Amino acid sequence: MKMKMLRWTLGLTRLDHVMNEGVRKTFKVAPITEKMRESRLRWYGHVLRNNDTSMAETALELNVEGRRPRGRPFTRWLDRLKVDMRLAKVTCRDASDRTKWKNWCKQADP
Repeated sequence: MKMKMLRWTLGLTRLDHVMNEGVRKTFKVAPITEKMRESRLRWYGHVLRNNDTSMAETALELNVEGRRPRGRPFTRWLDRLKVDMRLAKVTCRDASDRTKWKNWCKQADP
């Protein structure tokens, strides 16, 4: 939807064959996947700085009983978060300093 609105603002359609990268560069807008990575890391830093008895901390450490279905397992939230942290080059210990965490995680905007 975001790309559709950006294209509409420029007066372009898909038939004009303009790449999404070109549209994003025109408006200086980051891809939605990078913005999602930012928000996941921002929320995770908030949870890490919170006290140990919070509901979010409890939910992070929750293990569900039972077996997973056959085939390739779905990507879990914590698995995706580990990839995001590797891309941002941050660790869990870095979250204690709020300003540094914010600067490390906020890399999506050009």
